[in-house]
Amino acid sequence: MSDAMLHAVGQDPDDFAVQIADSIESFIVATTEVAKGDEPDSAVPFLLLEVSQLLLTGGRLGAHEDIVPDERYEPDAGPDVDVDDLRERFAVLLDPVDVFSEVFDPYEPRKAPVPSRISDSLADIVTDLRHGLAHYRAGRTTEALWWWQFSYFSNWGPTASATLRALLSLVAHVRLDQPLQELDGLDTDEDLPEDALAEEAGRVMVEEIAAPLGLRTAP
Repeated sequence: MSDAMLHAVGQDPDDFAVQIADSIESFIVATTEVAKGDEPDSAVPFLLLEVSQLLLTGGRLGAHEDIVPDERYEPDAGPDVDVDDLRERFAVLLDPVDVFSEVFDPYEPRKAPVPSRISDSLADIVTDLRHGLAHYRAGRTTEALWWWQFSYFSNWGPTASATLRALLSLVAHVRLDQPLQELDGLDTDEDLPEDALAEEAGRVMVEEIAAPLGLRTAP
């Protein structure tokens, strides 16, 4: 969607609301394109970039003073767009590395990590962002900003942060030649010395994860 369609004519491109909406629209469009799977070789690095940029937008919302909506009750923004197709496409695209461990609140002691999925997280983030975008497109700018700020603190901010950590960890494991502890395709029951097992894990990582997801060309 072009700026002319997204924003009213005459809006200042330096306006805070316009910049936030542009960034959110860009993230939705970009991640939807990645989910199509047309360029699987660049999926993970591209998602790392897009989630990083989105969190900069979230940081701007988080640092902003509390945004108070114009109305006491949230106007009906219509039904949320179904993201099941997006979720399923990412689940297939990221299958070898979709599941990761997440700690919901680092300030709560003795909380065990729980399994999460990058595909679920991305779909949930897009759902939150689209909800606010519906208000923005309807001309309810303050309502949109309020929703994006509120949901940044309550849901999509923590979710995006955890997803970024997972994507960064994945890229780092490959770029720094640090094998993951558990990989599809590696039989850890094989009678191999520890050094040989680590070497085999690295080989499997490059062949089954790194190359297909665009992190490195397999030898």
